[in-house]
Amino acid sequence: MEEITKYILEQLQNLLAIDSPTGYTKDVADYLMAEYKKLGYTPKRTVKGGVLTDLGGENPDNAVFLEAHVDTLGAMVSQIKSNGRLAVSPLGGMNANNAEAENCRIITRFNGTYEGTCQLTDASVHVNGKYNEISRSFDVMEILLDEKVSAREDVLALGIMEGDIVAFDPRTRITKSGYIKSRFLDDKLSAAILLGYARYLKENHITPERKIYQHLTVYEEVGHGGAASIPQGVTEILAVDMGCVGEGLNCKEHQVSICAKDSGGPYSYDLVSQLIAVAKRDGLDFAVDVYPYYGSDAEAGLKAGYDVRHGLIGSGVYASHGYERSHIEGVKNTFLLLKGYLG
Repeated sequence: MEEITKYILEQLQNLLAIDSPTGYTKDVADYLMAEYKKLGYTPKRTVKGGVLTDLGGENPDNAVFLEAHVDTLGAMVSQIKSNGRLAVSPLGGMNANNAEAENCRIITRFNGTYEGTCQLTDASVHVNGKYNEISRSFDVMEILLDEKVSAREDVLALGIMEGDIVAFDPRTRITKSGYIKSRFLDDKLSAAILLGYARYLKENHITPERKIYQHLTVYEEVGHGGAASIPQGVTEILAVDMGCVGEGLNCKEHQVSICAKDSGGPYSYDLVSQLIAVAKRDGLDFAVDVYPYYGSDAEAGLKAGYDVRHGLIGSGVYASHGYERSHIEGVKNTFLLLKGYLG
């Protein structure tokens, strides 16, 4: 378990270091394609840009489809202002309160990458007397480029244009006490866990009782990541995404969360029951919760019309869509639940 955990954390840090806001995921998909090949698999790139891998297994007519997503929150340049600053439109559920004062990168289509900072317009407390009164939204935020620019023409000369991607710094840290802190643990933490499971099967020469596929999706943050590319024979979609930690919920960062219901309705009663039974049997630290504001790739598959069971598990993550925090024990419990359930 320790070697697998080490590998998962290495993969997590590698994935977090690759900018991949929704709509700009080719670099992280390239990385995943190479990593699956290194593990001995034959991954395929979907038309949408995700990565689909057959892990092998018996009974292809009762296959399991494991899904996690590697697209993240971010922003897009919506206007180059006359003063050389950039107005942005959020990608996914990026919240202006969480974007304020964050370092970021502007990824141009043809002219490389530039650095900047997301700030409130007129961000100096010693100048702006209404600083504390302003409700943060992207209407009052802007990107300050770390370039000597003071006019729209200066920015255009750099090759920056409307429609360019803005990626925020993840600020990844793993503490001595085992806490994992970073933006975008939703859902690169789960993607790393799936890579760990793929490595576990290959290194131990395990042929699962059911055919298993893994799908690393790239449009989950806008709701349609898991709505396609489901192979024939799949009867079950198990999304591995963050477990919610917050007031009114049971889950903590060191646990694996089993979701019974989210904003889209209940998950498969039988599948949720089976997951709980396995967690109890194997002595895992787990929680069952109802998430008030949540949707998953598994849910997207159902809405697309697939006749499958669906479930959702994940390591507990606090401060979702902000500067998120989980724990190594949550990673272990999630991996062990996957291992125990899939056999």
